[in-house]
Amino acid sequence: MATATHTATALSVTKIGGRIGAEIGGVRLGGGLSDDDVAGIRAALLAHKVVFFRGQGHLDEAAHEAFAELLGAPVAHPTVPSADGRYALGIDSHHGARANQWHTDVTFVPAYPAFSILRAVTIPPYGGDTLWANTATAYAGLPEPLRALADGLRAVHSNEYDYAALRPDALPEALAQYREVFTSTTFLTEHPVVRVHPETGERTLLLGNFVQRIQGLTGRDSRALLDLFQAHIESPENTVRWQWQAGDVAIWDNRATQHYGVDDSDDHERTLRRVTVDGDVPVGPDGVPSRLISPETVPDPSFGIPSGASTGSASTGSAA
Repeated sequence: MATATHTATALSVTKIGGRIGAEIGGVRLGGGLSDDDVAGIRAALLAHKVVFFRGQGHLDEAAHEAFAELLGAPVAHPTVPSADGRYALGIDSHHGARANQWHTDVTFVPAYPAFSILRAVTIPPYGGDTLWANTATAYAGLPEPLRALADGLRAVHSNEYDYAALRPDALPEALAQYREVFTSTTFLTEHPVVRVHPETGERTLLLGNFVQRIQGLTGRDSRALLDLFQAHIESPENTVRWQWQAGDVAIWDNRATQHYGVDDSDDHERTLRRVTVDGDVPVGPDGVPSRLISPETVPDPSFGIPSGASTGSASTGSAA
């Protein structure tokens, strides 16, 4: 990890949503932040689930990565090549990167990222906002019978889904990227529908667009339950919406949120860079961890360690 060399600053944390979201001021992000500043950012992140920083246009790929190292071990996407040959994933509207589906990043592997750090490079003149939802308050707000039901369910996540059906107006290059790059290795992972957060102890709903089905149910029953729980996650009271400016940075706790990139900026360019921090294998309320169904192990990405390697928790399992 980078060595902290700068003097601590006076962080300001301002809530922007009742259940999720805060803006942090008084800090210049980079690899030289003090331990106190890093602890303050992490505490705000755990409390508010997503935090935002304005005016961070000084960041480039190297400084972005150096800051990420202060939160944990950076990890590359399992299938998609980075924009810089290291950890920075390019999110470029001109290549079909419009994630307008509710999801938690990379849940098709067992130890999906703990944190995602997104930096705005080029922002359209209108549209292109991102929404986040708090999956901890979504779980807490369920009626008790639904919480008890969710506690006992497990679901299969995969990076292989019917992209064309979900995106009927997708550009040909987006479909090509999905088929040739995003699913170059097909993953199947079984997660608990409810995970116990390893730092806060909260219970969070672990769902989103990568879910194929709930184990042990028919397709019809599975879809009905997924829609039911997902509706609680997406409730407007449970979300926050961020209007990007160039130089903004958003960091979210990927273990306690879902997010959605709004595809309403027409053909205008929208370019962001994302670096993710390695996570650990989720554990359900019953103490049973997630398991990788296929392939046998998470393969090495194009750069760096595979997901879960930094915590020694890259769980494997047999076929369902």
